[in-house]
Amino acid sequence: MPVPPSAEVTVRAPAKINLGLSVGPPLPDGFHPVATVYQAVALYDDVTAVLREDDPAISVEINGDFADEVPTDDTNLAVRAARLLQAEYDVEEGVELTIRKTIPVAGGMAGGSTDAAATLVACNRLWGLQLSQTELQGLAAELGSDVPFCLVGHTALGRGRGEQVTEVMSRGVFHWVFAIADGGLSTPAVYAELDRLRPIRRVEPPQVRPELMSALLSGRPEALAIALSNDLQAAALSLRPELGDTLQFGLDQGALAAMISGSGPTCLFLAADSRSAVDLAVELAESGLCRMVRQAEAPVPGARILPTSVTR
Repeated sequence: MPVPPSAEVTVRAPAKINLGLSVGPPLPDGFHPVATVYQAVALYDDVTAVLREDDPAISVEINGDFADEVPTDDTNLAVRAARLLQAEYDVEEGVELTIRKTIPVAGGMAGGSTDAAATLVACNRLWGLQLSQTELQGLAAELGSDVPFCLVGHTALGRGRGEQVTEVMSRGVFHWVFAIADGGLSTPAVYAELDRLRPIRRVEPPQVRPELMSALLSGRPEALAIALSNDLQAAALSLRPELGDTLQFGLDQGALAAMISGSGPTCLFLAADSRSAVDLAVELAESGLCRMVRQAEAPVPGARILPTSVTR
């Protein structure tokens, strides 16, 4: 049965982490092929879309954490997502977007990408387009490498630039703690530093480590801890050496593993269980080594419409 268009839609979308991130040599177009295992974590941004019936304009307002760090012009990924849908399907109506931020900006957790994914889902309902998940995935890939995963969520394999997403089996619940640093890191800058650090040795094609897939199937955090990897970590630490102190502090406080999240600068820590995660979060918050600390379980679903949405 077709779903009627709405006058207001709120979509909640999760942050992502990379449990394994293997980066190949740069291609002629400058992009790097990757093989990665994504996991969606219960740290969310909410995007509310309100219909403009007689006005094609698209606007965005930001509130919550990191609000002053997010652009509100046409460079905003959520605005770009709405404009893409509007142009592709000749939509004459506009939308007012409001984003409640919880996910760090330029923190290696897909904060902008998840807002774009949420906007695609929200505007699809708002404008009554009735696009399938596959159609939304195709549009998401035009917006950014992480956007398709933010639609899917859970745990997934990413190939190409990360936009080719396939869900993978994962058992159990994992408990993560995030140390969010002051300031962000530019993803292009981190990739450029990676290339600078490894120009001489031959770079192999990217691949996912088999032990990571086995660890996810086992559902055991101890197995996952020794299988985590991130080819961008050395580059992020080269640009922000102080992050090494944060990683070591978390390990000293009992984290099973510590790693830079994506291109950084957020540091992620795997805890043995929920109680250990709480204890670790308290210690990190008191350490003075980071701007703020968050905890989250994983995996969780991708962008989802909340029941508060209003039908026309």
